[in-house]
Amino acid sequence: MSKYLRFSVLFLLVISVLSCSEIKKPPSSYQWPIIEGFPKPQVPANNPMSLAKVTLGKQLFYDVNLSANQTQACASCHIQEHAFAEPLPTSIGSTGHKHRRNSPALVNIAYNKTLTWAHDGLTSIEQQLLLPMFSENPVELGITNHEATVLARFNTAQYKALFQQAFPEHNGQHITYDLITKALASFVRSLISLQSPFDQYAYYNKDEAISASALRGMTLFFSEKLECHHCHGGFNFTQSTSHEKQLIDRRPFHNTGLYQTLDKVTGHLGYPSDDIGLAEISTITADNGRFRAPTLRNIAVSAPYMHDGSIATLAQVLDFYAAGGRHITSGEHQGDGRLNSLKSPFIKGFSMSEQDKIDLISFLHTLTDEAFLTNPEHAKP
Repeated sequence: MSKYLRFSVLFLLVISVLSCSEIKKPPSSYQWPIIEGFPKPQVPANNPMSLAKVTLGKQLFYDVNLSANQTQACASCHIQEHAFAEPLPTSIGSTGHKHRRNSPALVNIAYNKTLTWAHDGLTSIEQQLLLPMFSENPVELGITNHEATVLARFNTAQYKALFQQAFPEHNGQHITYDLITKALASFVRSLISLQSPFDQYAYYNKDEAISASALRGMTLFFSEKLECHHCHGGFNFTQSTSHEKQLIDRRPFHNTGLYQTLDKVTGHLGYPSDDIGLAEISTITADNGRFRAPTLRNIAVSAPYMHDGSIATLAQVLDFYAAGGRHITSGEHQGDGRLNSLKSPFIKGFSMSEQDKIDLISFLHTLTDEAFLTNPEHAKP
């Protein structure tokens, strides 16, 4: 593999790191498991990272006592072997409430600029965690109206000791939801994946780490012909990235032409009325169908794909983008998404041979970090 190609790829991946001057941060005792020279994630000043918080957060993440009916934990919908996603099109809450969206993978969430599929105002993990905990539509953990009952379950000797270690400044005061969300956020921030074969190739100069097919796929991925890197760029393979050296909001929400459905009530064409994406939050018509471009790290193990889990395989995803959108010929969502007037200009369609497809999938598999998927530090206690 030529040194020029490696340099070109690295330039595209880390240019955002160099786009802003370094922000001075107070030193932290927490050791981030990141590649030497990589920027550290941003962390709220009122919730600095510590190993004790991560340990407590992991215990809470896997504990079904955090759901009102004690049937689900955070880990029920965020499974380690699936990159902390789940192999269902859309999630099902603790009360059996079917959700409208696919459970997103929790990979390098510490670097995310925005959180959830379509909300440009959610930029804090602590804030986002309140949704699965207290939301009533859809119900996830279902804590609302059961706050005292759920909180009392953590009034045990084991948890008291863990909370004391994680938050010594509270001097053993009552356990609160504020402390629970801070601990959970710390654990989620610790889920760093930067040891894939691609990383070995790109950052450790190990040419043998990826195959010739994957190298061809990488060339296609970063080409202007396919334009994948425009929405899935940077070292985290997503525009939704923020860290200590890059604070620019790249507005990483895109309409990919997944739908062009006729709304029987309004008579308008667009995404299904039960989930119109960012427009639901912004109330801006142009945001209809815009969803956040997720990271592609560990993408091979986090199927199904898209915000609603409506595409089952990576091969089908590539076919979808090659077609420039999706044409649904029958059923509830019948319509030609390729003709969606709000579709991103990057979704133009492209020609792709069978070998190109094999090579692209091979490249995407190099983003699978087996160490991350099996790391005992992330596993159930």
